[in-house]
Amino acid sequence: MKLNFVHVHLLLNHVPTVGTIIALGLLMLALVKKSQELKRASFALFFAIALVSLPTYMTGYSAQKAIKDRPGVSSSLIEQHQSAALLALIFMEATGVVAWFGLWQARKRSAAAGWNAPVVLLLSAVTIGLMAAAANIGGEVSHPEIMSAGEAPGGTLAPAALTSASISHFQFAHPWAWPTLETLHFIGLSLLFGIVLAGNLRILGFMKNAPFVDLHRLLPWGVWGFVLNSVTGMMFFAGASGQYIENPAFHLKVIFMLLAGANVLYLTWFDEVWALGPGANAPLSAKLVAASQVFLWIGVIYFGRMLPYIGNAF
Repeated sequence: MKLNFVHVHLLLNHVPTVGTIIALGLLMLALVKKSQELKRASFALFFAIALVSLPTYMTGYSAQKAIKDRPGVSSSLIEQHQSAALLALIFMEATGVVAWFGLWQARKRSAAAGWNAPVVLLLSAVTIGLMAAAANIGGEVSHPEIMSAGEAPGGTLAPAALTSASISHFQFAHPWAWPTLETLHFIGLSLLFGIVLAGNLRILGFMKNAPFVDLHRLLPWGVWGFVLNSVTGMMFFAGASGQYIENPAFHLKVIFMLLAGANVLYLTWFDEVWALGPGANAPLSAKLVAASQVFLWIGVIYFGRMLPYIGNAF
């Protein structure tokens, strides 16, 4: 049975907005109660929502394809909705990254930086506003009856550079743009896979002389690799979405990426791996997770490489 990505979009499109509101409320409660555990839980939730926001945005292109030719559907509103959603996604991903750094800093032997929580608080508040604006425009696309009499449709703070047409023009009108983005994409993947592989190999029993806590300082490099991958990957997608939305290799790559992306959260959140001193063995459950994550990242690389060869989309 073929997966209907329009249904997936309808299922996911409220998760980033509602989830961010819940995470923001949890963070505010943590600050009032001065609870480090609640703060860590809110940071983990922000990071998880940032991951879910990626397929939420991408499946929107399937929804666009399904309704763009229907009578009464405004292509201008669809374009405004896409650019507003991309702006909201950028702030959501920034919130997730800063929240992860809060989790990372909490593991440091020195005191955690005090700037982290206020920055997450500010970014999440802005993100909620941007997501609400994008959702409002999305509602107007297929439900013009929600607008008041005389109200002008649409209206977004997103710059023109965030439209799909502008991103596509940048990539294909400049001969250096696509090769540069590809180079940055593979640099990010190398950083990410290298750091995650080292951490997971230690959990699997390799490099036993190294305590896991000493790998701690390398984890931000893996996260920056993931950020670089996400930014360049979303530019590829937004600039030529038709090559991806019907490509089964891309679907599998995204699924593998989301599951594997949780590995960075696992390495930061759970206590069992942090108890690994020199010569210590990880519990079986941790080893199973580590092995699965190595497999998933290899799957991300494989299906990314297979994009031109599977699905006849390129």
